[in-house]
Amino acid sequence: MANGDTTPSRVGQINSSGAVDALFLKKFAGEILTTFEENNVFKSLHTMRTIENGKSAQFPVTGIASASYYTPGQNIADSGNSYLSDIKKNEVVITIDDVLLASTFLSSIDDVKNHYDIRSVYANELGKALAVRFDTAIAKVFIAAARSAATITGGKDGGVLDVSANVMGNVSDGSDDSDNTDPTGAELVAALFTAAQALDENDVPADGRFCVLRPQEYYKLITGGSGSLVISTSAANKDVGGSGSLASGSIAQVAGIDIYKSTHLPSTNLSSTATGDGAASNDVFGGSGSGYNGNFTNSIGIVAHPSAVGTVKLLDLATESEYQISRQGTLFIAKYAMGHGVLRPEAAIELQK
Repeated sequence: MANGDTTPSRVGQINSSGAVDALFLKKFAGEILTTFEENNVFKSLHTMRTIENGKSAQFPVTGIASASYYTPGQNIADSGNSYLSDIKKNEVVITIDDVLLASTFLSSIDDVKNHYDIRSVYANELGKALAVRFDTAIAKVFIAAARSAATITGGKDGGVLDVSANVMGNVSDGSDDSDNTDPTGAELVAALFTAAQALDENDVPADGRFCVLRPQEYYKLITGGSGSLVISTSAANKDVGGSGSLASGSIAQVAGIDIYKSTHLPSTNLSSTATGDGAASNDVFGGSGSGYNGNFTNSIGIVAHPSAVGTVKLLDLATESEYQISRQGTLFIAKYAMGHGVLRPEAAIELQK
């Protein structure tokens, strides 16, 4: 060390040794994780399974048993009698997609010159990018579940509900085959009760049911959809058992269904788009789409139970960073490796306009 030189105390080092920005990177990773969690709606609304290795995971699906009155003296195990239930079984295999990542590059000179913490800004943006892709993919798979046939022979199919007509229809491909009338708040409330009845008839558990709507439909539950507050038809009307609040602009439940809003619901025709979610390994629309992409022209919401959709997770959200001398900056990456698929179609209903 030359005379007059000073040994600095590097705030980013661990125990004054090693990489000078090691502690900064841990903060960066934590912010990505927090942002990812805060921007996800669907993560807690479906079934997730973690595997340590492999390319796919098996999700067993079972049917239901039957019961018969017993005739004294008969052998219960005799195949000629109807006492033994043939409980049907099937499996759903969900494949891990390629690694999904978001990245950015921070120049050393920009980091030094900058007067605010740009790393936290970058962390938020990387977290949001992954959260949007994750949430959007799960929303698409729930719609695919609603349009799917029963997983088990003799089981129930998914359901598609025309909100304005309040009619459950056949499995739809989302094509533009209606008048595309935007529903009112009263029509949405009525549709949610119809969806609840359909889930009851499919023997879907009442606990855990949810609905995710686009913001424009979500707020119609409060306003009635006519441009001014319509308290008599609002789901927030406590005089008729509403569970929301006009002051906060929130709706907690309708027909025992938890209500959420999200901007991640698809609303365009992506059935021929083979990039992005269309490049996923799982073909959830069975050939009528590409990967997680389908025709979402009329889609406005989802009513479902977490058992309808599954995610297999090989690599949880992780971060990597590398200071590159040749580029005089640091490359930051946030990534995960997961796959999504339909488990129980009878537990999902798509709301269409």
